Amino acid sequence: MKNIDVYKAEFLENLKKRYKNKSPESLYEPIEYILNLGGKRIRPILVLISADLFADKSSDAMDAALAIEIFHNFSLVHDDIMDAAPLRRGKATVHEKWDINTGILSGDAMLITAYQLFENYPVDHFKPLAQLFSKTALEVCEGQQYDIDFETQIEVDIDAYIKMIEYKTAVLVGAALKMGAIIAGANQEQQTYIYEFGRLLGIAFQIKDDYLDVFGDESEFGKQLGGDIIENKKTYLYLKALEGKQREQLQHLFSVTPLDPSAKIKTVKHIYEASGAAEATLREIEKYTLMAFECLEKIELSDDRKAYLKNFGLNLMNRTF
Repeated sequence: MKNIDVYKAEFLENLKKRYKNKSPESLYEPIEYILNLGGKRIRPILVLISADLFADKSSDAMDAALAIEIFHNFSLVHDDIMDAAPLRRGKATVHEKWDINTGILSGDAMLITAYQLFENYPVDHFKPLAQLFSKTALEVCEGQQYDIDFETQIEVDIDAYIKMIEYKTAVLVGAALKMGAIIAGANQEQQTYIYEFGRLLGIAFQIKDDYLDVFGDESEFGKQLGGDIIENKKTYLYLKALEGKQREQLQHLFSVTPLDPSAKIKTVKHIYEASGAAEATLREIEKYTLMAFECLEKIELSDDRKAYLKNFGLNLMNRTF
């Protein structure tokens, strides 16, 4: 198994070549732009790791890794349009830098490109990869719709929230790992276990993101903390805090959008801590992480390869930004 940084470097080298010197430039330049904005690249790295875990075939998995990352960024371009978001990773979003029509069309081209990449696989791999990709892509759309619906719903329960982040975030993590397993020739049972490991880790990952948005290290986070509070997002922290004594105050705070949000962020953060929501959120992250590790134990891999994947999961959960 390679170092994580090596997987990332190999992936980025291939990504750079993907849209180089393609025309029309007005279609492909925005795609290059969004793909080069950075990010952790967790999903494509997991495709490569999984292929190596089962059969040392990360080189064969590169096209699937590219497909996952291109699809993920396609969804971000369209999400940004729906949210009217001005920034993505501290830079202008595609529709702000160009225009909405460019964002829509370049996003569509990314989705088509992602599907095309699976055509490079033999038929015994192409069909399961394409089926998994289609299923996952639709679930991501469903998750996005749930997220949109939550903006206007007065009451959202925790089970509904978990389902939303499962579809919007976690299924793509599970799919990344399963794609690597398919390419490596793992059997159906092993594919299921690695998918479940990724899905559960993906839920923990998203809840940790919710937590870090409020309690992260601002010097490392790269942006102002409290973005979800400013946007009145019904995160796990918020839903748990509603169970406390300051429910009405919290609901009021999430019904207003002050020009200077600093006092609102400070008050909500205090409510999250005083209500026990912050502590409960950390326990939930741990719960899903441990459930993921239980699935990992069922996978037929050597102890050192299981440890490699477990350490990857622990590093994700212990991050501060």
